[in-house]
Amino acid sequence: MKTSSILSLALASVANAHSIFQKVSVNGADQGQLKGVRAPDSDYPIMNVGDGNFACNTGITHKDNTIINIPAGARVGAWWGHVIGGAQGSNDPDNPIAASHKGPIIVYLAKVSDAASTGTTGLQWFKIAEDGLDSSGKWGVDRMISNGGWAYFNLPSCVANGNYLMRVELIALHSASTAGQAQFYMECAQINVTGGGSNSGANFVSFPGAYTANHPGITISIYDSKGVPNNGGRPYSIPGPAVLSCSGSGGGSPAPTTTASGGTPTNPPSGGAVLYGQVRF
Repeated sequence: MKTSSILSLALASVANAHSIFQKVSVNGADQGQLKGVRAPDSDYPIMNVGDGNFACNTGITHKDNTIINIPAGARVGAWWGHVIGGAQGSNDPDNPIAASHKGPIIVYLAKVSDAASTGTTGLQWFKIAEDGLDSSGKWGVDRMISNGGWAYFNLPSCVANGNYLMRVELIALHSASTAGQAQFYMECAQINVTGGGSNSGANFVSFPGAYTANHPGITISIYDSKGVPNNGGRPYSIPGPAVLSCSGSGGGSPAPTTTASGGTPTNPPSGGAVLYGQVRF
């Protein structure tokens, strides 16, 4: 069967197999459903990298005043579900997301004065974690599915104390061979970093603005000649800036603090394959 035929069948069967980030864990402690996480009811993606709501998603209907305390260096989990609450009915094969929706998971922070009340316009974001494609052909999304919806990462130990929005993003690349067809899923959590260092971030970007539609990690066919979604054995280029490094960390760039307008998981083992385009979570 031709790759195009495999693609067509895959896309037809998972047209609405989407996902929502809706829960945080800190060092294995579940912080509660929609506690401190801004989320919509819709599980639909944004597909325009210039969308004005590209920072934390559109149609936010779930937002409270919770600010989640996270110690610098903590093991953090971001939990994804097909719809609000998780599965869409019993035996949902697409919870937390359809297995066909291969792609990276990326985490950003933006320093704010009050995480519970801040808007998202004009914030400056820096990347703290990313999980792309490994040498065995597994994606960040595959690892999240294997962990029951949890995507894990370490909050860098050098990050300065204070309030942040934490933006967790999943990019689904199953139909991204055509420009404008990559699917972006993102929500933001309201956090307060404690016990941190002096690094206030580096390589800041804005949302929208950080990505271009023709980036090789956004417009891409991830399939080999047999229709296997392993990027043909090639390294994958994750969009966005470099991940913040604590090695030899000083103060980083001046903190662009902005007042803008407008079940307990088990942590996975730290071992694994050598990774392509991936900072280990």
